[in-house]
Amino acid sequence: MISISHKAKQFLVLLIKLLIVGGAFYFIYSQLSNNDKLDWEKFIILFKKNQSVVGIGFILLLSVLNRFFEILKWQNLVSYLHKISLSDATKQVLGALTAGLFTPNGVGEYAGKALFFEKSKAKKIIFLNLICNGIQMILSVVFGIFGLLYFNANYNVISTNTVAILFGLFFLLFLVTFGLKKITIKGYSIEKIVHKINEIPKTIHQKNIFLAVCRYLVFSHQYYFLFLAFDVDLPYLTLMATIASVYFLASSLPTFQFLDFAVKGSVAVYFFGILGVNEWIVIFISTLMWFLNVVLPVIIGSYYVMNFKMLSPTISKGEGGETQ
Repeated sequence: MISISHKAKQFLVLLIKLLIVGGAFYFIYSQLSNNDKLDWEKFIILFKKNQSVVGIGFILLLSVLNRFFEILKWQNLVSYLHKISLSDATKQVLGALTAGLFTPNGVGEYAGKALFFEKSKAKKIIFLNLICNGIQMILSVVFGIFGLLYFNANYNVISTNTVAILFGLFFLLFLVTFGLKKITIKGYSIEKIVHKINEIPKTIHQKNIFLAVCRYLVFSHQYYFLFLAFDVDLPYLTLMATIASVYFLASSLPTFQFLDFAVKGSVAVYFFGILGVNEWIVIFISTLMWFLNVVLPVIIGSYYVMNFKMLSPTISKGEGGETQ
């Protein structure tokens, strides 16, 4: 086995930190500077027309609440292993977000959070993160389906027969999945995963669902209020149904965090185009949502990445300071 000296290991860790932070900022800059659909002159004119300190503060507050509920979700789930402080939960969530910025569907986020704990807990941390992200995905699907049904009922994008076929396929997929629950792949099966989920106390699951609903309502309404700020005058239910549809369909597509606004933006352009909303407004709002809810947290997360210290293998201590 090749032995790496302490200084070489420190240099390697520093290099990885610089690559993560440098890569994150490069991707953010390239996406903002190379997007030819962003008409900054129109944005500045509209911003000057509708600028309001209270309005800007409110939109920023929603961004803070969005990540705050995610941090509370993580703190709540990790309490199954041991309690961690709000400060530790913040460090883990924002640091992992930065690490997962340029990985497919934020896969790097799973490894990022696991690094804050001992190697023996890595699988459990990855599993908890799967639950943390999974409940948010389930809510996007549930609200998204209702949103699509409402949107389609009003604008008849697809026929009733097509809707019936899609629901039939979903039902068939559910039955097949349920029927194959005992089939094991690499030591894992649906039945085993469900059993692992049930091992976590119900109170933790209930709190996780409540916080996930709060987070969903926060970022979906942030989208809604941004449309109002850009003088888009549409009924509340129509706007919210369209937003739910966009998040559902965009979340279903494999993508990178740094391309998140581009994916959501392209889906949003189609749906809001049906409503007669100007394309540049949709692109700008999607970009602002990405900037407020991904870029700003990543900037803060970069600080935690640069100050990250590997846990010593000889020390078996949790983030909350409790000896395991």
